[in-house]
Amino acid sequence: MRYQSTRGAAPELDFRDVTLAGLARDGGLYVPVEWPRFTADQIAAMRGLSYVETAVRVMAPFVAGSLNEAELRDLCARAYGRFSHAAVTPLVQLDHRHFLLELFHGPTLAFKDVALQLLGLLFETFLTGTDRHLTIIGATSGDTGSAAIDAVAGREGIDIFMLHPRGRVSDVQRRQMTTVLAPNVHNIAIDGSFDDAQAMVKRLFGDAEARDALTLSAVNSINWARLMAQIVYYFYAAVRLGAPQRAVAFSVPTGNFGDVFAGYVAARMGLPVARLVVATNVNDILHRALTSGDYSAGGVTPTATPSMDIQVSSNFERLLFDLAGRDGAAIAGMMAEFDRSRAMTIPADMLSGARDLFSSARIDGDGMALALRWAQEHGGQIIDPHSAVGLAAARGLEIDADVPVVTLATAHPAKFRDAVERATGVRPALPARLGNIFEREERYQKLPGDYDAVKAYILAEAARG
Repeated sequence: MRYQSTRGAAPELDFRDVTLAGLARDGGLYVPVEWPRFTADQIAAMRGLSYVETAVRVMAPFVAGSLNEAELRDLCARAYGRFSHAAVTPLVQLDHRHFLLELFHGPTLAFKDVALQLLGLLFETFLTGTDRHLTIIGATSGDTGSAAIDAVAGREGIDIFMLHPRGRVSDVQRRQMTTVLAPNVHNIAIDGSFDDAQAMVKRLFGDAEARDALTLSAVNSINWARLMAQIVYYFYAAVRLGAPQRAVAFSVPTGNFGDVFAGYVAARMGLPVARLVVATNVNDILHRALTSGDYSAGGVTPTATPSMDIQVSSNFERLLFDLAGRDGAAIAGMMAEFDRSRAMTIPADMLSGARDLFSSARIDGDGMALALRWAQEHGGQIIDPHSAVGLAAARGLEIDADVPVVTLATAHPAKFRDAVERATGVRPALPARLGNIFEREERYQKLPGDYDAVKAYILAEAARG
């Protein structure tokens, strides 16, 4: 499998090099040169398979030429062997048509574990036997950071620098990052928003001095391998609900568009996806883009769903690339205009292509709280605020009554105890596997929201290491 940049000016790479590179040198994001396709019979043959075997079937085309099936199976068995549920991503029924897909049974209690446990092993596999030292740079709105750190802490040949917006992640999210004291882990709290942190990460990848000094890679969903691993659970859920003979709809709480783009890829691969619902909070750039074509970034409003407090959705570029007929020069021009003005208008023909599969919904704090209570009272489930945004959007979806609707439950409710308690009166208990997280020492560096200060710190720490 070969991969190309969404901006058309970077060389094509294989899966190994795409994984290690993260972001393309032209600033674009890598995607496969063509989407693999499964027949209905191949999808039907996934029924009854374990999560690991499903993952091998789904991901094999993407890793071809870099990993054989036995190597991929070994990596998947090791990655998902750390999950607390045998099904890895189990389905839970709420009523006659609504289901939750629980993605939080990994070691850091968030859906990011599904991809990052595998990505850490991929890094280690591809670095073994080389003299390369990888410097991972990432930004997190809460969950990516802890999942990435857990995946690479203590691994040889890797340093990780994770930026998070100071005061804008939950206490559990912060401590899951900052109490990991492995010498190759560097946490940075910046003044500003997640978008500010993400912009710094993308700027570092385009900074000649940084790229000459360090071998950079990414763990955010700008890294293709992250998205590839997330495609699997769409297939795993859908075949359990009757696919390929029955279409399934998915509602996805999203900020950076990576999780829902994985669903788009599943549909392109042949999975019968009736609808993908892009569920946003009041930071609604994706909802505005899909309903009116207005992709313009405003200020970030802090909410009880901090992982969605985003106004620049990096993975949206991958969808635009497909909708533009894979015209890299056109996408490069559109993204340059967005970087300059912080706004773009999506052409009507591209927008109509998106509407064939995507719906969107903007859910405010009241709508989120109502969904939390509905899940508790009618489905017997305590869910987290992000999952509640997805559920609120799912319940508002107008679709044929015989189509099951799956909401992606992206985090354990204990990660957002205060918000859950305010809405439901129940304070979720921390799972035992988090141990004494509130008694552990924290270590992180506080820096201003200034690119030069962050760059200087990273270069100095990397040189010292």
